[in-house]
Amino acid sequence: MSKKYVLFYESGNDLRSKAPAHFPAPMVRVKEFHGRGALLMVGTFGNPQEESAMSIFTTREAAEEFAKDDPFVVAGVVRKWKVLEWNESLA
Repeated sequence: MSKKYVLFYESGNDLRSKAPAHFPAPMVRVKEFHGRGALLMVGTFGNPQEESAMSIFTTREAAEEFAKDDPFVVAGVVRKWKVLEWNESLA
């Protein structure tokens, strides 16, 4: 079994109006963390306004570092976030 760390985001109010202005900066972070091998997957659920998004990281530290300075978090596009340890069973 391999441990991973799942970052869950809960969308803030007015996601559709706030997110576009901040979209480029988080994508830079996604590429940075993915490029260094810390971020494995990222994406939104079916309706991001209601269900938000999640990302899978190789370490808790990387997930927390990503979230704390994510422009979506700083700008209030994301209302709250949490990191959960996940035991991947197919690795």
